[in-house]
Amino acid sequence: MPVERIQTGLRMDKTLLKVLKGLAEYKDMSLADLVEGLLLHGLEGKVAISDKTTLDTIDRLRDVYGLELTSVDSHQNPDI
Repeated sequence: MPVERIQTGLRMDKTLLKVLKGLAEYKDMSLADLVEGLLLHGLEGKVAISDKTTLDTIDRLRDVYGLELTSVDSHQNPDI
């Protein structure tokens, strides 16, 4: 299916972006493809990452870049 993609600017926590960039590099994919995949899975209520090796890599990246935020920190609106 053809997909029309547009350039967008997103603001997010600096350490979260570093972890995402590191994960994209680890998975040998672009940051945009990683974020798009994570969001599409999430919007369908599916787990995007479940294999232990990748989860361990994410934990190491979180430590390296000092990412302390969790999903709880994203819920500024209680209806989300």
